[in-house]
Amino acid sequence: MKNLFSRAIAVSALSLLTSQVFAAPLAATLHKDPNCGCCVEYAHYLEENGFKVDMIDHANINQVKQRLGTDQAASCHTVEIAGYVVEGHVPVAAIDKLLAEQPDIKGLALPGMPYNSPGMGPEKKGSLQVLELDNQGKPTGVYITL
Repeated sequence: MKNLFSRAIAVSALSLLTSQVFAAPLAATLHKDPNCGCCVEYAHYLEENGFKVDMIDHANINQVKQRLGTDQAASCHTVEIAGYVVEGHVPVAAIDKLLAEQPDIKGLALPGMPYNSPGMGPEKKGSLQVLELDNQGKPTGVYITL
C-alpha cells in the first residue's frame, strides 16, 4: 500500500512538472513605434520570461494608445495580453499578479520611460510604481510597487 501511495505521488508530481514544462507560452502583442529600441528590449524581456511576443510597428502609436485606452498613462509601447493592456515597461511580476488575480480593470501602466525598468536599464527593486487602469483607461492608483 505504501509503495502504491509513493507511486501515485510520483506520477502526480511528474504530471504537474510536465504540464509546466510543456505549457504554451502566453501570447502578447506589443504595439510600438518602428524606431524605438527600448521596445525591442522589453519584448526580449517578456520572451525571456515565457511570453510569445508579436511586435507590430505603427507610424502613429498615439492612435493605438487611444484605441486601447492607455493614452492617459502613456509610455513608449502598449502590450495586449490575455484581454488586458499593459502600458510601458511593466515588470513581469506585476503582469503575473494581474493574470493570477484577474481584476475587473483595463490593465496596468508604468508611465514614461523609467531608467530602472525592464528594457531600460538595471532594475532597482522598490522604485517602480505600477498603476492600475480602470475600464475607461484612467489611472486609479498604485497596483503594485516593485
